[in-house]
Amino acid sequence: LAALREINQKLALRADLAESERAALIAQGRVFLLATLSMHSTEVAPAQAAPLIAYELAASRDPAVLTALDAVVLMLVPTHNPDGMDMVVEHYRKSKGTIYEGASMPGVYHKYIGHDNNRDYVTLTQEDTRSVSALYSASWFPQVMVDKHQMGPAGPRYFVPPVHDPIADNLDAGLYNWSKIFGAHMVTDMTERGLSGISQSYAFDFYWPGPTETCAWKGVIALLTELAGCKIAAPVYVEPNELRAGDKGLAEYKKSINMPAPWPGGWWRLHDMVQYEVASFHSLLSTAARYREELLTFRNDLCRREVNLGQKSPPFFYIIPQKQHDAGLMADLINLLFEHGIRIHQLEESTTIAGRTFTTGDLVVSLAQPFRAFIKEMMEKQEYPVRRFTPDGEIIKPYDITSWSLPLHSGVEVVPVLEPGRIFRLKEIMPPFTLRQEPPAEYVLSVWPVENNASYRAAFLALKDGLSVERLTEPCMVHGENCAAGGFVIHPDIRRETFTALLEKIRISPCYAVTAEGIKSRPVRLPRIALVETWFHDMDAGWTRYVFDSHAIPFTVLRPADFEKSDLAGRFDVVVFPDADKSILLEGKYKRQEEYVVSDYPPEFAKGIGKAGFEKLMTFLDQGGEIVSWGRSTELFMGKLEITRGKEKQEFQLPVANLAESAAKEGLYCPGSLVRMLLAKDHALSQGMPSEVGVFYRGRPILVTSIPSWDMDRRVVGWFAEKELLLSGYLEKEEKLAKRTCLAWLAKGKGQLVLFAFNPQYRAATPATYKLLFNALLLNQ
Repeated sequence: LAALREINQKLALRADLAESERAALIAQGRVFLLATLSMHSTEVAPAQAAPLIAYELAASRDPAVLTALDAVVLMLVPTHNPDGMDMVVEHYRKSKGTIYEGASMPGVYHKYIGHDNNRDYVTLTQEDTRSVSALYSASWFPQVMVDKHQMGPAGPRYFVPPVHDPIADNLDAGLYNWSKIFGAHMVTDMTERGLSGISQSYAFDFYWPGPTETCAWKGVIALLTELAGCKIAAPVYVEPNELRAGDKGLAEYKKSINMPAPWPGGWWRLHDMVQYEVASFHSLLSTAARYREELLTFRNDLCRREVNLGQKSPPFFYIIPQKQHDAGLMADLINLLFEHGIRIHQLEESTTIAGRTFTTGDLVVSLAQPFRAFIKEMMEKQEYPVRRFTPDGEIIKPYDITSWSLPLHSGVEVVPVLEPGRIFRLKEIMPPFTLRQEPPAEYVLSVWPVENNASYRAAFLALKDGLSVERLTEPCMVHGENCAAGGFVIHPDIRRETFTALLEKIRISPCYAVTAEGIKSRPVRLPRIALVETWFHDMDAGWTRYVFDSHAIPFTVLRPADFEKSDLAGRFDVVVFPDADKSILLEGKYKRQEEYVVSDYPPEFAKGIGKAGFEKLMTFLDQGGEIVSWGRSTELFMGKLEITRGKEKQEFQLPVANLAESAAKEGLYCPGSLVRMLLAKDHALSQGMPSEVGVFYRGRPILVTSIPSWDMDRRVVGWFAEKELLLSGYLEKEEKLAKRTCLAWLAKGKGQLVLFAFNPQYRAATPATYKLLFNALLLNQ
């Protein structure tokens, strides 16, 4: 096995193999088929099929199976998230035999992010995604990967490749062609086994990296299958006239080239689902074995093509200057590229390109690497490939988001080298990359620049460890460095060992001061934060918990039903509302247009804040509390509101409204793009930020402020640019956003609100805007 693994690595990474060695490796090698199953813990059938397929393969004496096993090594990941699978199974067993059998599990089936674990294969924030990514980025280098999922119960029974348009331009045509070959064999082989309802070129595209199939950008033939689900493990009966399609590729549920043998309806059980998965495994193994030599040859051919493209087609390099607005985010980007298997160098001498001088130590990423497609995809801005169903017809909408540029989402400057023939004096560097330096022998305090996200983490860690922390109220000069107002002053005090341990956790170094003279600051304390999380698979709240935990920010999770019985003012300084529907937060129900949709949760999990709870929230605000809200949850604070003061009730309306509904009717469409925001520099919320930044935006809300009355106030802290709004992704009718508010500060009574039109921490993939959120948490101080 070790020898086969070494063959995989050479074929995947060595573009310079001699023909004789290459031929020998291909002759000796085996196709490695990596199957990742049930990454979403409610999608149980693929994982349940795993022991059956393993047993069948191990026990079989069928010559065809033995031939396949001689040519193929099958690697199974039964589930990316075993903890989540345990949670779902426990929930199902507890509800079995009750009216809630097969109902959704309340909350997220993951420590943090639930279903969004299939959105993390670019940023690799979670342990499970890092582990699976390493299989194809750093250790086993399989030639083929299949990611097995489930979909709704009322459509096709099974989806196999190829996908539907749009597809990624940066991927080699051979990857798509091979997916067609595997898909064609699957639909043929499974139909011959009597299985119906198998679809192709339906619903799912291959434009966006982020799921497990991101391995395609690293030379792996990436396949997706989707299986019709049931109610976790409870069977469902589907009436024939309930069957539907309607997504791209299948306009209606009828016999078509993309589904030649429709399923007629009837009972659909976990047993049926497992049989489909077992059949698909046999087809995949048979196809991989049939094309063993061609697949191994293709892997090394692709390696050669990508390296050759990097040598002959621009961009040839990306240069990452060490001098950045946020040096810590630059270090994070470098280490993330390392984790993705990218080689990185540093300049050994200064050089000038297109009139710009780069200095010794600046980072260089060559595109003459086997993972060139991944480098280019991640480092450039995204331009959505517009495809239409008919000439001049409707645009094919993306399946997910349209922007993921690592430099733009991080606020890190990266410069492409477009000139051919540039030769640099370089030295390769190895992970981990850090900007940390040894502290001087003598110092009395440290000043952490406000421009760095890492400084906030250092401050929160220091407060947690009992160190004294202050915040600069005025700019100052420390050891020749200009430190802006808002920076953090951390005193080692007599706990020098604690401070030294803190330094080891941060990738940047502070400025060390030998005297406190000239440093004006105020004390900082840990804010008491309530983070509102619903039971409705609240992934955005989960991502927020992850961002808070990874920056040592303390918080207490508050469920909507807790408001009525909570002493908000006595327990909390700040209440944070991540992106969630107003109707779910307030009433514990989905709302589609004007109709409520009752969830399948037990009643104790389907409670909202309620009238009494919301009155408590308004009292908390009126008496000096702070509310931070973004996305859909901002709707809670629009329109007529009410505060009780003594025996009197005061009706009021905050000086802010949402124009998103009317803008959407007029054609605004923004399916998850990076849009340019300008910032006021004279506000505490914008401390440490540049004058403009890209924000991750999905078309709602669009804030508009007005002149306040009574004891209210407002400030526009961030607004969309007037023109050239789109930085990365796709945006229709951008003029509807021009100069509109996207970050507002409001005051009512003694309290204040911060409303974001965008998600400042979207999927933990937009660190360039984290500081806006961190500043909001500290605003009351």
